[in-house]
Amino acid sequence: MSITVNGLHELKKLAGTDLGTSDWIEVTQQRINTFADATGDHQWIHVDPERAAAGPFGAPIAHGYLTLSLFIPLFTELLDVQGVTTKVNYGLNKVRFPAPVTAGSRIRLAGRLSAVEEVPGGVQITVDGVIEIEGGAKPAAVLQSLSRFYA
Repeated sequence: MSITVNGLHELKKLAGTDLGTSDWIEVTQQRINTFADATGDHQWIHVDPERAAAGPFGAPIAHGYLTLSLFIPLFTELLDVQGVTTKVNYGLNKVRFPAPVTAGSRIRLAGRLSAVEEVPGGVQITVDGVIEIEGGAKPAAVLQSLSRFYA
């Protein structure tokens, strides 16, 4: 369920708010292969199901950066900021990948808007995110994302 705000003033009021969780999405082998093609990272542990089945995780795993890239579509399910002219990713403070995402697994994002700070012409938000693996004991990713919104 998405939280919708209109403008920077309403966004500022959300500092410290738990944004909830996104829907689950499946990380298919096809998505992993497409990411490998886009990045040129065709390591066997990602794209060779037969060899990966005999590897350390028993199946092909998603690239860590594929998991990280899914933060954006998952985050857009949590927070919709309207009434602004520009939305940009500003960066990351930290990222960790505690557990691999095997092909066919489902993941979702749990997010918290930990800070909203003014910057020239807009605001910068800090989101503490945990990308969970359905049925997993550890998350796929733990991150702190920075985004900027301009009026």
